Amino acid sequence: MIGKLRGIVDAIGESEAVIDVNGVGYLVGMGGQALARLTQGAEIEVHIETYVREDSFRLWGFLSERERAWFARLQLIQGVGAKAALAILDALGVDELESAAALGDAAAFGKAKGVGPKLAARLALEMKDKPPPAGRAFASGFSVAAHAGLASAQTGETSSLSSNAAREETVSALLNLGYAETEARRAAAAATRASPGADIAALIRLALKELSK
Repeated sequence: MIGKLRGIVDAIGESEAVIDVNGVGYLVGMGGQALARLTQGAEIEVHIETYVREDSFRLWGFLSERERAWFARLQLIQGVGAKAALAILDALGVDELESAAALGDAAAFGKAKGVGPKLAARLALEMKDKPPPAGRAFASGFSVAAHAGLASAQTGETSSLSSNAAREETVSALLNLGYAETEARRAAAAATRASPGADIAALIRLALKELSK
């Protein structure tokens, strides 16, 4: 099984890329948003979800461990396969996906191509009040506790990671105040959606206001 690749972007297609690792080209399926951030000839680190079937062996690649973890989590929902999971990640991005899951927002899930009202409702119902996926812990810096992912200037994920870190700090503060994790995550998601880019103090105030409703 393959968990991660580090190499050179050799070729970029409509739904996949070839990553050259020491002279071996790995064909990796990727979402449109991830492919758009690739540069041919650039060094890249790709987090891999490996699918092995009787008649196929497929690699799905992501520019952060957090994205890969959500890709795997989405497919635990009946009716969501790899293509639908990629479509949801492409349509929402990992931050908005986490907010949609915490808030049970069917309308947000419905933005994804191929996700109809029934599936969107099922996603909202089954993912609400559940903590985000922990993912894998890599020595290079992925924090399981903060679900912060890995980033570089090349992937352009710095702002996303900062937003996620602020949300996790808000959740931590609410937990310390005695709120249950499901309540804390729902309130933190509502706060970050209402005020993107706000600092932690402002997010905590907004979250507390949400909890007081």
